[in-house]
Amino acid sequence: VQLQASGGGLVQVGGSLRLSCEASGRTFSTLTMGWFRQAPGKEREFVASISSGTTDYADSVKGRFTISGDNVKNTVYLQMNSLKPDDTAVYYCAAKVLYGDIRNRNNYGYWGQGTQVTVSS
Repeated sequence: VQLQASGGGLVQVGGSLRLSCEASGRTFSTLTMGWFRQAPGKEREFVASISSGTTDYADSVKGRFTISGDNVKNTVYLQMNSLKPDDTAVYYCAAKVLYGDIRNRNNYGYWGQGTQVTVSS
């Protein structure tokens, strides 16, 4: 599975961005996809996931971020609204390959290259 993430950028507090992650090499609808992020000096953390239409979110983004998938375009999206400075990080999309906790990054075996999101105050 190859993953190509895009859509990051610089945005002001309260603004919005939409990240995209195009998957190739495997039937997209069979994949559990996740978004993670990593801020400088911090560990990579779970943001959101989608699996057969079921979504899950970290508490820190619930109500502000929305994950969705397009099986025709083989793409998963992360719509980010009401952005805060704490959302500043490199965002990674990933495909889950192991059974287990959907929020555990160690259960994801394929990763995109990351896209920088910077929220300025």
